[in-house]
Amino acid sequence: MGPDEPRAAHPTDFPGGAAPSLAGPPPSPEAILRGLDPEQLEAARSVRGPVCILAGAGTGKTRAITHRIAYAVATGVVPEQQILAVTFTTRAAGEMRGRLRALGAPRVQARTFHAAALRQLSYFWPQAIGGPKPTLVDSKLGLVSEAGRACGLQLDRTGLRDLAGEIEWSKVTQTRPADYEATVTKANRTPPMPARDVARAYDAYEELRRERNLLDFESMLELTAAMITDSPQIAEQVRSQYRYFVVDEFQDVNPLQKLLLDAWLGDRDDICVVGDPNQTIYSFAGATPGYLTGFSAAYPHATFVRLVRDYRSTPQVVKVANTALRAAGSAGTAREHHLELVAQRPDGPEPAYTEYDDEPAEATSVARKIAALIESGTPARQIAVLFRVNSQSAAYEQALGDAGVSFTLRGATQFFDRPEIKKALHTLRGAAQGDDAAPLVATVRHILQQPQIGLTETAPEGRQAREKWESLAALAQLAEDVATERAGATLADFVTELQARAATEHAPGLEGVTLASLHAAKGLEWDAVFLVGLTEGMLPIIYAEEPEQVEEERRLFYVGVTRAREHLSMSWSLARSPGGRKSRKPSRFLDGLRPASPSLAAQRGERRKQARTAQCRVCGTTLLEAAERKLGRCLDCPSNYDEALLESLREWRRGVSTEQKVPAYVVFTDATLQAIAEHVPSSTTQLARISGVGAVKLERYGQAVLALCAGEAPERTGADEGETA
Repeated sequence: MGPDEPRAAHPTDFPGGAAPSLAGPPPSPEAILRGLDPEQLEAARSVRGPVCILAGAGTGKTRAITHRIAYAVATGVVPEQQILAVTFTTRAAGEMRGRLRALGAPRVQARTFHAAALRQLSYFWPQAIGGPKPTLVDSKLGLVSEAGRACGLQLDRTGLRDLAGEIEWSKVTQTRPADYEATVTKANRTPPMPARDVARAYDAYEELRRERNLLDFESMLELTAAMITDSPQIAEQVRSQYRYFVVDEFQDVNPLQKLLLDAWLGDRDDICVVGDPNQTIYSFAGATPGYLTGFSAAYPHATFVRLVRDYRSTPQVVKVANTALRAAGSAGTAREHHLELVAQRPDGPEPAYTEYDDEPAEATSVARKIAALIESGTPARQIAVLFRVNSQSAAYEQALGDAGVSFTLRGATQFFDRPEIKKALHTLRGAAQGDDAAPLVATVRHILQQPQIGLTETAPEGRQAREKWESLAALAQLAEDVATERAGATLADFVTELQARAATEHAPGLEGVTLASLHAAKGLEWDAVFLVGLTEGMLPIIYAEEPEQVEEERRLFYVGVTRAREHLSMSWSLARSPGGRKSRKPSRFLDGLRPASPSLAAQRGERRKQARTAQCRVCGTTLLEAAERKLGRCLDCPSNYDEALLESLREWRRGVSTEQKVPAYVVFTDATLQAIAEHVPSSTTQLARISGVGAVKLERYGQAVLALCAGEAPERTGADEGETA
């Protein structure tokens, strides 16, 4: 049934097991409020509901609501055990619990709708329903396939997923099979197949599910709400247990979730909702911002707080986000709740807008730009490539692989389900049973470096081997983070942290560029974001025909833009394949954003002009390849260089990469080291002229490299000792 399922019905399972308590006394109310901005402070002090917090992207909404909860507990407004904070992902729930522990409120229940419902349904099942408990199905696809065959439908995998999605939409909007055809017509919704066929398959699916005593996630919410509504005794017990509610991402609530929330609340109004209508991107799945934008109508006496100070992104990124939304054609309620972000960070680089001939050229160029960012000091895990549909990922997987850049696919195998992580956790748990007072970081690294687990000092070659190494390296890095945050943390403390993260799917960050769809990127952020494939028909997607559908696509673009902290790059290609017809148009969402730019022909002419300025220092031939331009000569032209110096540079790089726990190429690529060995720079000015030595790397490694070039031993710097910028 999943990680949140209780092992057996037990009184402690209903309110939830207590989280680990803090070692020291909880912070005072004044300390909890310290450091909040005026709007966050207003939210935190509004401890009695109803409260509506409209929070723009990057404005610190999680900070505001966790400090509000902790302040309510610290001032005696409500006991911890009577608070239920609801969010939409286990990752977000885990993050919220972690913050609440740090704020002295470890027993607050922070859960997803589904996790909270499952615990309650499991606990009350014997008295409310009785008989054998149903089995919760993680995926509908098998049952949907069987139902489709029973109705004579021939479905491929795509059709099967579309039908399963349509059944989910029907259930969250409380649409019964008999009402489906009329409902989709009224909603102006285009079903993936004839509405009559969907209704037949939906009816067959529900019949099979009931016959086999199966429960899907939607039925679980519906049954929990019905159980509370139909039984006064259960309703009284639930409402006496939870009387203080916080709901995050309220713009994403669907009618079925609202039904359950109303059952929890009863006739009370001690509720705080948090959301941003500008980030409503799940309407296709039944979510509606109406509950958020209509909160004042439901609760005329509600307190409203608006968070607009953006702490995430530079003014340049914020300007793109604000401009994109100002162009929206919607009016009325959504316009009334529009949030104009106000940047709080210093200036950063201007966003980049780039047009390409075809998709492979776009992917190759993006990969090169990413490699350059990594060389200049941006960690790979702080870079993301975001696209509209998952099928766009393949070109970037190939291009990044060709460029020697590691990457991770968001939505691939869950971190804690990976075999190497399961083995590592098992070994760490066993080691934690002993009375070991050894330093946490050294102990964890020693365990992970055992042959049966396999963490090595440097990343191995090969994609699968590298992915395993990156997973284990992420565990080692997490141990360092825990040791930094909690002085004196033990291996047992670390294992407890890992178990909590595994239960909430809160994986540590992996050292690789993230590839993700725009929908999957919501709630995340990176230093550098590449929005790719921004063409009409892709964003907005071709089937977004109605004005509101187009505006939802615009909000999806807004979500993508606001994931970037500093570097934002937007690109599109005119054709799918090299030599193809260049008929694509840039996305309309770029109108008014991108500056007037030279034509592609002019851009290519400028690149050729720049290329002519780079000539081989041996034979004088024009250098076109990046590796040749970096070396300053043709690859096959002879060159004299000190082999001992090159080996010294490589040995130094190995030491730095080991200390910093990053792949060697993140320090300097082989081509850059060879260029240094050939030029033998004697000053920072000369070293800075070598391609691949940017300002960040010059400051971080410059003195060490120059010392090696002078035949001296480099001094250990902060960077060499593992510090990162």
